[in-house]
Amino acid sequence: MTANVTFGAESISANPTIPTVSPLPAYSPRFNRVKPVIAVVAENHFTELTDYVIPYGVLSESGVAQVFAIATEQGPIRTFPALQVEAQTTLAEFDAQFSEGADYVVVPAVARNKDPELLKWINGQAQKGATMVGVCDGAWVLAHAGLLDGHKAVGHWFSFKHLEKKFPKTEWIRNTRYIADGNVITTTGVTAAIPVCVALVEAIAGQAQAASLAQRLGISNWDAAHQSQDFQLKVNDIFTAIANGLSFWTHEEIGIPIDSGVDEIALSLIADAYSRTLRSKAFSLSASKQPVITKHGLVILPDRIEGKGKAVNRTLKLRNTDPPVSSFNATLEEIEQQYGSNTAAFIALQLEYPRRGLGHAK
Repeated sequence: MTANVTFGAESISANPTIPTVSPLPAYSPRFNRVKPVIAVVAENHFTELTDYVIPYGVLSESGVAQVFAIATEQGPIRTFPALQVEAQTTLAEFDAQFSEGADYVVVPAVARNKDPELLKWINGQAQKGATMVGVCDGAWVLAHAGLLDGHKAVGHWFSFKHLEKKFPKTEWIRNTRYIADGNVITTTGVTAAIPVCVALVEAIAGQAQAASLAQRLGISNWDAAHQSQDFQLKVNDIFTAIANGLSFWTHEEIGIPIDSGVDEIALSLIADAYSRTLRSKAFSLSASKQPVITKHGLVILPDRIEGKGKAVNRTLKLRNTDPPVSSFNATLEEIEQQYGSNTAAFIALQLEYPRRGLGHAK
């Protein structure tokens, strides 16, 4: 008996259905590398949590590439809307180690999307032949770098009209979750990071590797099918945001215990979801302030020490035996039970995550 999980608009089996055609160009080995080098880059002041952590975690889990979490500078990375992480290396250190450049560069949404140092580095990587992958509002960074001029691209639904107006040299495409045009790949909203990374694994190592990874993640379909018209800010969403924001007396602080080997994919998805309700905020809890190393070597800086200082309202343990996407779907169901269907739908809207049963209330 197979488990049913939800990814995209349909309830689907966790046994992957292998697509007949890879949606991304096949990887061509360079520089006699046994595995491609993938750099997932953050901007320290403000980087989207799941845009950064999910690609790092998913691509590391695949085992088909050398994956590095890097940042513009040393020190903590402030990730939105929750947690703090620390990169493995900086832009300069990465360049010193890989002077020929990365094969792929994954660019998440960052607040300082015109940061001169970041744009210079990204352009340098592109000139060295790297394929650029803009996740969600990472499209802004690539566009400011001039790398989307003359290309087809997609972006987060909320930014779409702004991107069209700001960057008319780019052909902005609707109704596709991700798109590859030349050496540039872009995606729609936050959760598109999961299928595009599985598609990237397929491009690097083939369908069987991608299908195996998809099953471990808890998804069965990583194609680019998407309905852009399903994601629009409506009156009900605005009302939900205002009502939740004003309900400060019921605001919850939720602690997520973490220790060495924690699954960074599940952690980021669940912390992100609970921190978008406007009625709750997720914090990582650990036995000490010592950095916690995740399953694939990312550094999490604990927010609080268990049993010391300000207590959280409740704790939420990760489902370590469940695939990350299954855990995420269960989390959305819990949020629906606790805060109502409008709040759960509001989260799915922010993440551009199609879910059956979490549409707007009629």
